[in-house]
Amino acid sequence: MENLISLVNKIQRLVTEADGYQPHLIAPEQGYRRLIESSIVSIRGPAEASVDTVHAILKDLVHKSVNETVELKQYPALRVEVTNAAIESLDKMRDGSKKATLQLVDMECSYLTVDFFRKLPQDVEKGGNPTHSIFDRYNDSYLRRIGSNVLSYVNMVCAGLRNSIPKSIVYCQVREAKRSLLDHFFAELGTMDMKRLSSLLNEDPAIMERRSAISKRLELYRAAQSEIDAVAWSK
Repeated sequence: MENLISLVNKIQRLVTEADGYQPHLIAPEQGYRRLIESSIVSIRGPAEASVDTVHAILKDLVHKSVNETVELKQYPALRVEVTNAAIESLDKMRDGSKKATLQLVDMECSYLTVDFFRKLPQDVEKGGNPTHSIFDRYNDSYLRRIGSNVLSYVNMVCAGLRNSIPKSIVYCQVREAKRSLLDHFFAELGTMDMKRLSSLLNEDPAIMERRSAISKRLELYRAAQSEIDAVAWSK
């Protein structure tokens, strides 16, 4: 009961402060806006937390994937670089996702769905009695109706955000991670010189030299085979 009285008092204070001495004919619009904004803005925290939760899950998947990739175990330096590149990419996706998600919430705070209020039943009590004191203009029944209308509107907005926020997160983070997680890293690999690439592989110099010699020998064999085939076909 005390909570209900406190809520009614809060609504009365916001409505009277926002409405001034000349109330709107239909409803105290600024009072409605302040009540709705103060309710919807509280969704920003859970929205950001949802983005961070998905980000943590994706990071965990990256670490598990790298650790379970047998081919990377023999190249510790390359494994570290791949992990760092993937995490950096996920961080950028998280920042973009958080921006897009908070824009959805801020949009609902800034722009009300007018049709919702147009469909509300109208009566002579709305707008209060302008002959009364500013603090007595609205009776409890009218203030309770405002509270009920605001609650219904906020529930409608929350129902919409309950669908749109997960879609935004999946689109900006999960989908992008599947499409382009290591694209930037692969582009950087293409610009690295042989010395830098060798350091990533972290191989024994003797093994690298032997592989280079074998590669040159293989090229000689292929060239010799081509010449032999050419002579054979000429006969």
